[in-house]
Amino acid sequence: MEKEYVEKLIKLNRVAKVVKGGRRFSFSALTVVGDQNGKVGFGFGKANDVAEAIRKSIEKAKEQMVTVPLKRTTLPHEIVGEFKSAKVLLKPATPGTGVIAGGPVRAIMDAAGVHDVLCKSLGSKNTINITKAVFNGLENLFDGHQLAKNRGMTINEMWS
Repeated sequence: MEKEYVEKLIKLNRVAKVVKGGRRFSFSALTVVGDQNGKVGFGFGKANDVAEAIRKSIEKAKEQMVTVPLKRTTLPHEIVGEFKSAKVLLKPATPGTGVIAGGPVRAIMDAAGVHDVLCKSLGSKNTINITKAVFNGLENLFDGHQLAKNRGMTINEMWS
C-alpha cells in the first residue's frame, strides 16, 4: 500500500505556440508532494491539458523526494539555499511561531511537516528557481545525531 501524500500545486502556467491555424495552448505545472513527516519532493510537468500536466508533475515529485532532518517541529539549524540568482534563507523558530514564509516556500514547508520556521526569499522572484533554492537548502541541512554518529561520538560529547 502506498503512503498518503499531501499534494500542493504551486504554479500552473499556460503557454501559447503560434502555428498556421492560430494559437496552440499547452500547460506547465509545478507541484510539491510530501508526507508531512520529513519527506518532500517537487515536480514539473508539461502537457496539452491541465489535468495531465498536474499528474505528470506529481509523478515526478514522488520520484525526487528528499528527507528533511527535523528537530521537533522546526529545522535543526539556519541555512541559505541557492539556485542561480534565487536565494532563500531558512531559519528555525520556537514552537508556536508557525510557518512565516510566502508563496512556494510555504507550500514546501507545509508538505514537509515543518510547523515553525522563518523564511525570507532573496534575489530572483522566479517560482521555479525559488523552489529549487529551497530544496538546495533542505538537502544541505545536517542532522546532529547523524553527524555525531559519523564522528563516533554521542551528541552530548560533541556539544560539550
